[in-house]
Amino acid sequence: MTGFLLRAVIAAFGLWFATLWVDGFTVDQPATLLIAAVVLGLVNAVVRPILIVLTLPISVVTLGLFLLVINASMILLVAAIIPGFDVSGFWDALWGALIVSLTGWLGSWFIGSRGLDLLGRR
Repeated sequence: MTGFLLRAVIAAFGLWFATLWVDGFTVDQPATLLIAAVVLGLVNAVVRPILIVLTLPISVVTLGLFLLVINASMILLVAAIIPGFDVSGFWDALWGALIVSLTGWLGSWFIGSRGLDLLGRR
């Protein structure tokens, strides 16, 4: 549970960075970022694996770059669910997905693969 919450905070930072750097990302309140990050984590845990399996051939052909399209789709889905979190279009979602992915990668590098290294539990 602690690992999930740490990853949600990291995703919230990624979404925040996306609101700063991508014009099409808008958030009305700071709390909306955390809610959107938690929902994004849940959507990534439930819907994303199904999409990855269904689009495996195109992901292999594009050497994994199609996964950014899946991540952008997940961000658009979260934007449709959460009021106050808006993404204006697919390209903005794609750039935002790239930013959130890079932030998540950096965060995972710092806190470890299980999300507990920051707390000293390994």
